[in-house]
Amino acid sequence: MSNAYFTIERPANDPFKGYLPGSPERAALKAELAKQSSEVVKIPLIIGGKEVWTEKTIQVTMPHDHDHVIAECCMAGEKELQMAIDSALAAKDAWEDMPWEHRSAIFLKAADHITNDYRPVLNASTMLGQSKTVFQAEIDIAELADFLRFGVWSVQEIFKDQPASSDGVWNRQDYRPLDGFICAISPFNFTSIGGNLPTAPVIMGNVSLWKPSRTAVLANYYYMKLLMECGLPAGVINFVPCTGTDMSKYVISHPKMAGFHFTGSTAVFQSVWKQVGENIASYANYPRLVGETGGKDFIFAHASADVEKLVAALIRGSFEYQGQKCSACSRAFIPASLWPEVEKQLEEKVAALKVGDVQEFDTFMAAVIDQASFNTCKAYLDRAIASPECEIVTGGTYDDSKGWFVQPTVIRCMDPHYESMVKEIFGPIVSVYVYDDDKLDETLEICDKASPYALTGAIFAQDRQAIVKMEHALRNASGNFYINDKCTGAVVGQQPFGGARASGTNDKAGTSLNMIRWVSAHSVKESFSPSAAINYPYMVEA
Repeated sequence: MSNAYFTIERPANDPFKGYLPGSPERAALKAELAKQSSEVVKIPLIIGGKEVWTEKTIQVTMPHDHDHVIAECCMAGEKELQMAIDSALAAKDAWEDMPWEHRSAIFLKAADHITNDYRPVLNASTMLGQSKTVFQAEIDIAELADFLRFGVWSVQEIFKDQPASSDGVWNRQDYRPLDGFICAISPFNFTSIGGNLPTAPVIMGNVSLWKPSRTAVLANYYYMKLLMECGLPAGVINFVPCTGTDMSKYVISHPKMAGFHFTGSTAVFQSVWKQVGENIASYANYPRLVGETGGKDFIFAHASADVEKLVAALIRGSFEYQGQKCSACSRAFIPASLWPEVEKQLEEKVAALKVGDVQEFDTFMAAVIDQASFNTCKAYLDRAIASPECEIVTGGTYDDSKGWFVQPTVIRCMDPHYESMVKEIFGPIVSVYVYDDDKLDETLEICDKASPYALTGAIFAQDRQAIVKMEHALRNASGNFYINDKCTGAVVGQQPFGGARASGTNDKAGTSLNMIRWVSAHSVKESFSPSAAINYPYMVEA
C-alpha cells in the first residue's frame, strides 16, 4: 500500500436538499418514485464482477404497502458463497497494489454521483424499500456520500502518522490491508450504513463479502451497481444476499476471514464473537471484530428543562423513522414537577403526527420494516395495556391490514425496570418514568445501570450545575451524548457515532478510529550508514 502523502482537504458534509413544493429535486424524486413503484427489479448476486442468478429468491415489498412487490432478489448458498470468497481472495493482490490515489478516486467519484444524478435513485429506493419519509431518506443518502469522502480523508490522515527518526536512520510506518477478506453484514435501517460496512475496509485496500439486509437490498443493490460503474474492480466487493445461517456456516468460519464489520442486533454480534472465539485456532490471523449493535437510548430531563424543546426532542427522537434508528429515544426520565405539562404537550403533538405512505410528503412517520417487527411492537403494547404498572399516554394502537403500521406511542411506566424501559424494541414506542424531583441522583443511577446498552443519550436542563452533575453521572451510559438536543442525528465528521457496553465496540464509523481497524501496521527501519563494528565502546579496557 502506498503511503504517499496527498493534499485532500477535510471534506464538508453534503448539504441536505429541502424538497420544497416546486423545487427541481422534488420533481425529480417524484418521477423516480413513480418509476420504481411501477416495476419489479430482478436483483442478482454480484460475484467477481458478474451477475449470478440462483433459483432461490425472495420478494421485496414496501413496508407501508406490504402486498406491493418492488424487487425479487437472488439468495446465495454454499456454492455461491465459496465462489465469492475465491473471487475476493483472487482480487486481493491487485487491489492492494493499486496506488492509493487511484483506489480513492473510485469512491470520491461515487460520492459525487450520490450527491447528483444517483440521489433520486437511492432516495426513492430507500423510501419505498425501507419506508422512510423523504427527509429521513435524504439525510441517509447524504450520509452515504459523507462516509465515502471522510473515509478517504481518514486514510490520508492515518498515513501521515509516522514515527520519529534519528540521525542516519529513516523510520517509517507502512499500513497493510488485513491478510484475508472482510465479512460485512449490514442492517435495514440505513442505506448509508449498508454502503459503509463493506466499503470502509475496501478503501483501506481490503476485499470484502457483503451480506445486505433483505429488507434494504434494493437500495444496496443500486449502490453496488454505482461502485461498479465508477470502476471498482471485479471481486473487490462481492454482493451476496443470503441467510444469516449460511453466512455463519460458510463465511465467518472460513480460515481467511480477517475481519467482521457489522451493524445489527446484540444477540447476533455476540453469537459471532462466540463462534470466532471457539474457532480461533483455525484462522490465519486473529479476526478484527467491529460491531455497532443494540441500544436503549434515553432522554433525561432536569426540573430546569425547557418543556417545549424537551417535548420536541422526545417526539423527533422517538418517532422519526418509526423509532428504528439505532439512536432512537426509547426511554425517558421526566421530573414530576414537569410531567403534567410534558404529558399535555405529548398528547396534543403526537396526535397531530401524520402516519402513512412515504410518497405523501406530509407524512411524518410510516410503517415498521416487516411483520416480525410489527409483531414485536404489538406484543409490547398488548402487555403494557394489560399491565397495572403502565399507562398509555398516547397511541397504543396498530394495524397491519395494508402496511406494518404501529401508531407512535408513549407509555408511562410506574417501575423504571419495567420491560419496555430496559429492553430494546426498535419501534415507535417510548417509555417514560416520572421521578420525584428530590430523587435526581437515584434516578440517574437507574438510567445508567438498568439497561445493558450504552449507545446514545441526551439530557435537558438550563441549570449548568445540573448539567455537570448529569453528564458526569451518565458518562458511561452512551457513546454519543447530547445536551439540550435529541439523541439522534449524528453527523459524520461532527459527532462520530458508536457505543459501548452491549451496544458495540465503539469504533466510530466514518473516522480514523474505524478505518485503522482494517489495516495491520508494518514498521520499517532503514539505516543509511550501518555500522561495521561488533564491539561497543564501553568494552575497551582502561
